[in-house]
Amino acid sequence: MRAVVLTQIVVLLLAPAIMTPVLAADYPETRRGDVIDDYHGTKVADPYRWLEDDVRESKDVAQWVAAQNKVTFAYLEKLDQRERIRQRITELWDYDEFYIPSREGDRYFYYFSDGLKNQRVLYMQESLDSDPKLIIDPNTWSDDGTIAMASATISPDGKLVAYSIQDGGSDWRIWKILDIDKNVVLDDELKWLKFTTVAWMPDSSGLFYARFPEPPSGEKFQALNLNQAVYFHKLDTDQADDVLFYARPDHPDWRYWQEVSEDGRYLVVTMTIGTDNRYQVLYKDLHDVDAQPVMLIDGFENDYTFIHHEQGRFYFFTDFAAPKARLIAIDIHESDSEKRVSEIIPESDDVLVDVSLVGGLFVAEYLHDARSVVRVYDKRGKQIREIKLPGHGSASGFEGKPDNPETFYRFASFNVPNSVYRYDVVSGETTLWQKANVDFDSDRYTVRQYFYSSKDGTKIPIFITHRKGLKLDGSHPTLLYGYGGFNISQRPIFRVSRAAWLEMGGVYAVANLRGGGEYGEEWHQGGTKLNKQNVFDDFIAAGEFLIEKGYTSKEHLGIYGRSNGGLLVGAVTNQRPELFAAALPGVGVMDMLRFQHFTAGQFWVDDYGSSDNADEFKALYAYSPYHNAKKGTEYPAILVTTADYDDRVVPAHSFKYTAAIQAVQTADEPVLIRIETRAGHGLGKPTDKIIAEVADLWAFLANETGLVLADDYGR
Repeated sequence: MRAVVLTQIVVLLLAPAIMTPVLAADYPETRRGDVIDDYHGTKVADPYRWLEDDVRESKDVAQWVAAQNKVTFAYLEKLDQRERIRQRITELWDYDEFYIPSREGDRYFYYFSDGLKNQRVLYMQESLDSDPKLIIDPNTWSDDGTIAMASATISPDGKLVAYSIQDGGSDWRIWKILDIDKNVVLDDELKWLKFTTVAWMPDSSGLFYARFPEPPSGEKFQALNLNQAVYFHKLDTDQADDVLFYARPDHPDWRYWQEVSEDGRYLVVTMTIGTDNRYQVLYKDLHDVDAQPVMLIDGFENDYTFIHHEQGRFYFFTDFAAPKARLIAIDIHESDSEKRVSEIIPESDDVLVDVSLVGGLFVAEYLHDARSVVRVYDKRGKQIREIKLPGHGSASGFEGKPDNPETFYRFASFNVPNSVYRYDVVSGETTLWQKANVDFDSDRYTVRQYFYSSKDGTKIPIFITHRKGLKLDGSHPTLLYGYGGFNISQRPIFRVSRAAWLEMGGVYAVANLRGGGEYGEEWHQGGTKLNKQNVFDDFIAAGEFLIEKGYTSKEHLGIYGRSNGGLLVGAVTNQRPELFAAALPGVGVMDMLRFQHFTAGQFWVDDYGSSDNADEFKALYAYSPYHNAKKGTEYPAILVTTADYDDRVVPAHSFKYTAAIQAVQTADEPVLIRIETRAGHGLGKPTDKIIAEVADLWAFLANETGLVLADDYGR
């Protein structure tokens, strides 16, 4: 009897402090409205429609946000492991990280993240052996670090850099131009740019870009993004004088991005109408002032991603007649339609994800069961070699010049921090250029890949990372991550936040769900529109697999996803609330009946469908997280995250979902929402805000899954 008592005492000493339950009375009162919509004869209540009002414009919404944050942070502050977790994450984040360099003119340019500074900076080197020179440092642009350099495009002569400024995490960009040698920012300023590229003229005299009209007053962060158009901006002129190059007011939902071929001969404009990789492509001869744009690819049917031009032949990455993609060439001088298109690199069993021409050879990146494989081909499509990568993981980059054999790539895995390598495509020589020296012992962890069966029998890959020697006894706090949409593949990549969870003693799993691009377009379409339930079934089956294999149990399993992944977490939490101990839906699309009415939402119809369509409405209504909050349900602990400046997935999605779940929760588990200020969907968020959010998420997850930090954690 004495031994049992002593054991109980030890367990109590080791367990995290038991949190006082958050009762319904503790949540801020959320006013219910009487809005009812009619969708194809089905009446649907939307009691929290008022939470769609812009938090910057509505006093009522601002007060609700403040009240919810007060409850949330009061709860988080009581988590006894929170501060230790935050301190260790801060230590892990304090490292130097180099991004892939590019060469323009005779100079190298690359982004660099300097330890705990809030924003990455831009460096230049005259050669790989010379001292680096700081070109742009956005850390000086604001006191709170919320103004970021979202992107930069170097002029062909390497003397100018066009860079975009992102304020508070918004998708809107203001572009400016820096004279590098003079260290002077020019007066040129381009406004109302979003979801586009800029392309320099070959002589660096100006650039092409696409912009939207200025939104109506007070609607900058919520109005639909329509009527984008392509312009040319000549240096040292006002944006009001820019020349309209291409616009289609008859198709206000078309979007554009621009490129100039490496030989400087053609401007190539790619058009899209949604998120699917279905493009139209036109070109203009820049050597002929009077030349009119020519539509090369007409009709939004397939992916035609421009790769290279050479002597009238346009090379494209395409999935036309090849669901796993191939490389083709289109000869604009060939009148015979059968000879006009030629196949260079045929479709293979692996999924082709990118191609570049470097040193006269094509470098082709593939996915084999979600892991990178890279091959080199000559211009006729003959394979020269397969690049030997540092291990099983994810490689990206491989950009360069057609006449220079030098390229760079980045490699990482779940337990291996990022390293940048220089590669010579002609000799095949690989050399390490820079390595991220994270204070993380990779050798202590292992990565395994399994294949499990979903509800319909489809085999789904899953990566599981954990400490070596783990006993499969079902006792381990586990974080399951998923996305499953928009043809986006989940590769083995390194994130400091996930490394922190592993160090804490947790297991980290990533499921490669349908809807992604891991196995080509058929895999993608298998998780879209009327097939979207497949994604949720795949994720639920992943949780069940982790339990069956003995990694974890329902009491120790947490789930996490962001954006489309936030939708995933919200949907499966409604469908299988008893399967999870905690759910972390981040910046999620939660109202599936109205997402198309805000900012970029209309573009997502490619993946989701639309409530305007009767059949698609039925499917959307069946899983919409906001509309499927059920009375009398015992939900797991939920911590929603969003941000007030998110103008991609507007925060109203998370607001309405949280209010709905709080109203029906019958368990003692908390339903909280953490609303970041002066932050957006993710890109550009300052390092200190990221660390604070990750620490709160992991502390909450640890508390709900029973993870207890070891005595030597963080030492």
